[in-house]
Order: sequence, then C-alpha cells, then structure tokens
Amino acid sequence: MNINDFIVQVALHEHRVFAEEICEEMAESAKARGTGIAKRSPEYVAGKMSDGKSVIAFHKDGSWAGFCYIETWSHGQFVANSGLVVSPKFRKVGLAHTIKEKIFELSRQKYPKAKIFGLTTGLAVMKINSGLGYEPVTYSELTQDEEFWKGCQSCVNFEILKSKERKNCMCTAMLYDPATQKHDVAKKFAEELQRKPKLYERFMRIKQRLILKPKPESKRKLKSIIYSFTHIF
Repeated sequence: MNINDFIVQVALHEHRVFAEEICEEMAESAKARGTGIAKRSPEYVAGKMSDGKSVIAFHKDGSWAGFCYIETWSHGQFVANSGLVVSPKFRKVGLAHTIKEKIFELSRQKYPKAKIFGLTTGLAVMKINSGLGYEPVTYSELTQDEEFWKGCQSCVNFEILKSKERKNCMCTAMLYDPATQKHDVAKKFAEELQRKPKLYERFMRIKQRLILKPKPESKRKLKSIIYSFTHIF
C-alpha cells in the first residue's frame, strides 16, 4: 500500500455521512496519545464539509481514510488546520502529510492574508509544518481569541496552560505568516543575486528582454533562474 492508493480531496456536502466515524477516531487518537483535543460534534464536522472547509481522504476501495478541517479566528486574521486524523489501518504511508498539504493549500486559497497556526506535541506534525513554511513561535504570536483557547479545556494539560497564564504549555506553537514568507523569499533571491554576479547579469538581461519585447520563452527562463537558485519560487 502506498500514497497512490488514496484520493485526497476537498470534502463535499455528501461526505457528511462519514462525520460520526471521523469524530470517533479523533477521540480515540487523542486518547491513545494521552492528550486532549477540542471536541467536535458530528454536526460541526458535517458543517465544515458542506462549507468546503475541510479535506477528506479515501482508499481506492472506498473506505474513509483521513480528514482535516479549517477553523478561523480573530475575524479571519488567523487560520488553524485542525482535527487531522488518519484511520489506523492507513497510517505510515504518508497520508497525513498529503492531507496537511491539501488543507494548507485550501487555507491559502480561501484566506490568502491569514496567518496559519497550530499547536502540537507530535514530532511528525512539526516536521510536516516545517516543510510547509511554519516556524516555532511564542504563544503570544497566536490568536488571542478566547473561543480558541476554550478548546484547550478538554486537554489533559489544561491546568499547565492555566498555571503558565497561557504563555506556554506542552504543545509547540507553530505559525505560517504569508507576509513574512513573501519578505523572506524576496530577501533570499536578492542575496543570491549579490553573491553571484554572473547570475545577476543573466537575470537582468532576460528581465530587460522580457520588458522590452515580452516572449513566453523569456518569462519561462526568468522563472527557471529564480527557481534554480532559491528552490522555493
């Protein structure tokens, strides 16, 4: 079994029939990890499906395989990709990673200016988040929406969070800031151009040709140079 045996897509209204099974697995997974999560009802999860704010995965035989949904906080300034869960029989094939990538992509499409954040104790999730551009941050950089923090009340570590005055806890806070990402991309490319004069000269020649007489091939060359030296464009 490998990742090609699965279909990962934005959940649809008709997928609501899987909501109860998903909620049960969320609860069981949290229990197995010895942590708590913000408990959601099947109705809540079904609503996320109907609103196009979740991602669902199926095995090629039609079995439900995984799920994740989007929550917004602070009037859309912050977005969390919550409730990531994979059916036990379909774990260790990279499905969680694929679901996270898909829900991250969906979040960026729906809320391009929002900061995407998460709280996790799982090393695997931290690695996935890092690959997507998240960075570890202090809790003060996350949403201060009281409704979000109420969700921590079902966690076994909630008393620790309270005793620390919500400044830190067992979870690692991670954040993707689109404004910072754009700045870092531009900065990295500028530094590459300064370090490699020949690259800069080639870049400027192609850019000049593109401005004076735009051609599809010139634009492709320009993008190719940028990608070759930054690996992130």
